[in-house]
Formats: sequence, structure tokens, C-alpha cells
Amino acid sequence: MPIISGHNLTPLSLAVAGWLCVLALLSTSVQAAETRELILAAYSVPKEAYERHIIPAFQRHWKQKTGQDVQVRSSYGASGAQARAIIGGFDADVAVLSLEGDVDQIAKAGLISHDWRKAPHGGMISASVVALGVRKGNPKGIKSWEDAARPGVEVLYPNPKTSGGAMWDVIAIYGAGLKLAEQRAAGKAGTPEAAEAQAAELLTRIQRNVKVMDKSGRESVTTFERGVGDVIVTYENELLPRVKSQRPYEIIVPAETVWIENPAAVVDKYADRHKVRDVAEAFVTFLHGPEAQAAFLELGFRPLDRGANASAPATLPQPARLFTIADLGGWDQVSNKLFGAQGLWTRIVEDVSKKK
Repeated sequence: MPIISGHNLTPLSLAVAGWLCVLALLSTSVQAAETRELILAAYSVPKEAYERHIIPAFQRHWKQKTGQDVQVRSSYGASGAQARAIIGGFDADVAVLSLEGDVDQIAKAGLISHDWRKAPHGGMISASVVALGVRKGNPKGIKSWEDAARPGVEVLYPNPKTSGGAMWDVIAIYGAGLKLAEQRAAGKAGTPEAAEAQAAELLTRIQRNVKVMDKSGRESVTTFERGVGDVIVTYENELLPRVKSQRPYEIIVPAETVWIENPAAVVDKYADRHKVRDVAEAFVTFLHGPEAQAAFLELGFRPLDRGANASAPATLPQPARLFTIADLGGWDQVSNKLFGAQGLWTRIVEDVSKKK
């Protein structure tokens, strides 16, 4: 509000001052009543967490804080496809994706200019593990990766070329193969080459059993619900709500599996273009806060702190040989080794396709 100083104010100056005060108050009122719009691009798996809990909670939070309504326009799809869409011009203000590598691709395209990893937990906002979903009663007796690799077992997981969840699935299988090789070589002189060969062999046998590779983790679960396949490889949190709602599934968490972390970041270029940086930054901060984290836990995600087992549901098993992407050399190394043009998974899929 403008401040008018001085002692010799004329009637005209007093009138002008009065109108300035009125205009300032009107401007403040209009700004408070303004409806802001935020565009969210997210991977498909946590859709329910956002639509049912997190977005409504953030809208209440923002209204209470600023007096403004905020409309969130959300898009859900495979993580890799969402990242490519953002790079191609889909002007999302916030990206919530499955892989940190997908966020890095957006940054490399010049759309994210800040260091998004400086946020709490390195920019990660949700966590889970790769698990196996089987039919009620587990008729094929699947308890491990080796069981999923048996001849005659039909396996589902999505396509890593489009789905970040699928990349986690393949990494879980490959890393499990390395862990199993370490077990078998316990007390013996094993070599990294021998362990990698055994991991590749496990991945090959499971890939031979893959019945369908959908575009996203959510589509893969839908295919499984239609009765296709004996076992689905997916996020544990994708299966837990369905089991709780009496769907005819059971969840197997293998002793060897990967710890999943999912990032969120403001897409600087688009948030600035839309003049919603304040809203976008507040939304990402909200995702790290207790209300959003409670919503993630309620829908089957795990605490971001792997040591915080007390805050996780007591029924969630703790895998004996849990490993992280860092244990395998980090995203760049793993991505090139498995999914590059000459990557292990790429070559396995080509070989399996030729023999079918």
C-alpha cells in the first residue's frame, strides 16, 4: 500500500492518495482471489496417491497459505514417454518420474536449470521395491526369480523403451542374478565376469517367459488383471492396494531385489514461462512433507529412509539381499550396460525374438 508523507496536502492530493489506497487494496484482493494453474507430468503408477490425496491436500494448503485457488492439470503415463514429451514441448511445470535418469534427460535438454538433487533425500519423493505378483493360491509355486525363470511360466513386465518401471524390473532381475552368483560363490574364488554371466543367463531365461511387454507399469497390471500371465514383475506398491481391495493376487518379495526411488523436480523453463514458479516449488516441497509422505505410505510405498522400518507397515517384508542402483554402479553405467544399443537386455530381447 503506498505511503504518502508531507504536511501540505491539497484536497486533490488527498483524493489521489485515497484512490491509490483503494487500488492497492483491490489489487491485493484480486491477487488473493486469483486461480493459479499448475501442470503436472507424472509416471502412471502413483496416480491414485496424487488424485485422491496429495493434490487435494496441496490445494487446501495453498489456499490457506495464499488465499488463492490452484488448479492442477495432471498427466499420467510411462516415465520415459513423459520425459520425452516434456523435452518435445509438453510444457509441464513439475515432473514426477520413475527414474532420476529421466529427470536428467530433461535437465540435459536445458529445461531444468537448478540442481534438483539438492532437495531432501537427493530429490527423491517416494520409494518401493520390485516385487512379484502371482495368482491367488500361487498355483505355479513361484517364490523366487529362479521360479519365474522356469519353463512354462508366463511373465509380464512392461517395455523398458517406454517405461521407467520396466527398467527397474530388469535391473532387479539382473542385480538378483549378481547376488545369487555371489551366494553360490561364497567361500570360492568367483570373478565379476562369472557373476555377470550368471546374471545375464537369469535375465535371458526370464525374458524367454515374457508374454507381453506393455508401454507402462499401469498397463502391465491391467493386462495381468485380464488374466494374462502367471506372474507380473512390478512395483510392490502397485500390487498392495489391489491385494487390500480383495483382488485375487498374492505378493512375493524376492530375497534379492532392488530399492526403488522416484524423483520430482520443477521444470524451470516452463514454470517461469507460465509464471508459476512459486506454486511449482511449493508443490515439490509439499511432496517431501509429512502429509504427502503419509499418503505415499498409505498406498503401499515405503519410507524414503530405509532404516525407518518403524514407520512402514509391519507386514512389509525386508528383503535379505536388498541392493540399490548405486551398488550396481549408478544410473549412467547401468543404463548403458543394460539398455543401450548394444546393452545386455537389448541383445537378449533381440535374440529371444529371433528364436520365438
